[in-house]
Amino acid sequence: MKFGSDNTNHEERCSQGHSSASTIATIKAALSAEQDIDSSAIEIRMLGPVVLLEGYITNAADREKAISLAAMIVGHENVQDRMLSRFPTQ
Repeated sequence: MKFGSDNTNHEERCSQGHSSASTIATIKAALSAEQDIDSSAIEIRMLGPVVLLEGYITNAADREKAISLAAMIVGHENVQDRMLSRFPTQ
C-alpha cells in the first residue's frame, strides 16, 4: 500500500490542508482492510503531527502491523505506540 507522495513529509501535508480527521480516517481504513490484524480495540488519536496508537492488542504481531501501517501513512517518526498488551491466558 502506498499513501501520498514520497516528495512531501507529514508536516508539509498537514500545512497544506491535510486534516487530523482525514489522517485518522485513513489509518482506520488501512487497519480495517488488513484482515490478519484485530484492530477492534485500537484507538487512533493525533497530537499535532504525531499519531498516537492507543488501546489493546492481543498479540505482538498486531502491534507491529498497526505501527507499520500508520508509519506508511505519516512516517515512522510520527507514530507513537501507546498500545497495551492483553494476551489471552492459557
